[in-house]
Amino acid sequence: MMHWWPYGYGMMGGWGWLGMLIQLAILVLLVYLLARAFSRLASSEGRDRALEILRERYARGEIDKETFERMKHELNG
Repeated sequence: MMHWWPYGYGMMGGWGWLGMLIQLAILVLLVYLLARAFSRLASSEGRDRALEILRERYARGEIDKETFERMKHELNG
C-alpha cells in the first residue's frame, strides 16, 4: 500500500506530536545552555575590566589601599 507521505507515517515518522515536542525541548535546552555560557563569558569579561579600572585608580592614587582591597573583594564576590 502506498502512503501519501513519501517518508513513512507522517512528518515525524510515526512519532507525531511527541516527536515534535521532544525536538522542541531539545532546542529550548540548547538555547538555554548557550545563553548561560555566553552570559558567564560576558560577566567574567566585565569583572576583569572592572578590576583593571580599580587597579588603575589605585595606581594613580585616587583611592587608598583599604578602599582598593574592599572594592577588589566586592568584585570577586
